[in-house]
Amino acid sequence: MLWNDKPYHSLDYEMKQIFGRKIYRLALDGGMTCPNRDGTLGNRGCIFCSEGGSGDFAQKLSSDFSVTKQIESAKSFVEKKIKGSSHIKAADPGYIAYFQSFTNTYGPLPYLERLFTEAISHPDVVVLSVATRPDCLPPETLSLLSRLNRIKPVWVELGLQTIHEETARYIRRGYPLSVFQTAVNQLHQENIPVIAHVILGLPGESRSMMLDTVNYLAHTGERGIDGIKLQLLHVLKGTDLAFDYEKGLFSVLSLEEYADLVVDSIRLLPPETVIHRISGDGPKNLLLAPEWSGNKRLVLNTISKRFRERKAFQGETYAP
Repeated sequence: MLWNDKPYHSLDYEMKQIFGRKIYRLALDGGMTCPNRDGTLGNRGCIFCSEGGSGDFAQKLSSDFSVTKQIESAKSFVEKKIKGSSHIKAADPGYIAYFQSFTNTYGPLPYLERLFTEAISHPDVVVLSVATRPDCLPPETLSLLSRLNRIKPVWVELGLQTIHEETARYIRRGYPLSVFQTAVNQLHQENIPVIAHVILGLPGESRSMMLDTVNYLAHTGERGIDGIKLQLLHVLKGTDLAFDYEKGLFSVLSLEEYADLVVDSIRLLPPETVIHRISGDGPKNLLLAPEWSGNKRLVLNTISKRFRERKAFQGETYAP
């Protein structure tokens, strides 16, 4: 099966099926921190995180820069890109308000309610997407997200990265797999879609270990996850991961290895699972390795080529 000429169920395809038009993501900053940074669990963050807390491309929140202003600023940037691309129709785009930086449910309930309500009330926003940790979803926050989900669709993005506990300890994730599973079940009980973040290429993980993580996500809970972001491990300057890399403690994936992993990961997932990302970007001013990942077009073209060469499709019967 092809989804808009792609061998997998892409986010672009899903949005056009639901909204009948192109939908763009706006990366926003909720002004929050993380229990892995404020001393609750630790103060250095996950081993791979930059000072931007995975939100290096997000708009920045300040006392005079409201959520609405962030949205308008991010829209302006997207609209310039649309006008500069003749193959993209500029008419009536919609937007996903994506709270990306740090842990976006790690704050007082009144603050979260004000922040998310302002975002979801924007007339051009069609989806609210909240990136967070599965150990930062108390009952009152789940209730808030459930109420908002009755206004417009709400997604919750959970940073799992790996199912392997030894790797999780190394990257300082700070919670066991059981916490992730509980969060997925609770969110699904509220009819809130879950998007899992997975990093391919984590130190110490074999190819089969990485595919085990994806296979777990395909079958977790009663329906598996609703979407996935596959992310290449980026080594960013100034992170603890960079120190280990510079000491020669691990090597990064080649482009060919990564392309094959993406193809085999997607083959494991049911056809209804939405693929939100297959590469990811590291800020070029911070990117230490792998250097090839800075050429996004090359990465995407290589992955597409591998799908064609292997005649692979999402949801194929495949044993890793």
